[in-house]
Amino acid sequence: MTNHETGKDAVCEYLVGEGYRIIARNYRIKGGEIDIIAENNEYTAFVEVKSRKPDSLVSGFEAVNKRKQGLIIKTAFDYCCKNPDVLQPRFDVAEVIIDRGRVHSIDYIFNAYDTTGYNFIF
Repeated sequence: MTNHETGKDAVCEYLVGEGYRIIARNYRIKGGEIDIIAENNEYTAFVEVKSRKPDSLVSGFEAVNKRKQGLIIKTAFDYCCKNPDVLQPRFDVAEVIIDRGRVHSIDYIFNAYDTTGYNFIF
């Protein structure tokens, strides 16, 4: 199993522990992908997972730049159009530190960014 898959598994377990249901993993459209889509009673969370080694120079959070955010927002819009829901969409980022195949920590930012500046209305 790759570090990225290990990281996604760990984040799914974390979200389930927080009361979320995992709706989809690796949701793809042409030009975009969302690692995890999860729901609770209020939100549909679109989660980007970034797995890192302990000594990485760039944090997982820094790696989710404006370009990456735009691709995720576009993909989330596609998902919402195909799966109409009344829940509020939210964009989260999880950084998972993995060393020798073991998860050392999960740092999770709820509502890490929004759609300000993008031409998508959810």
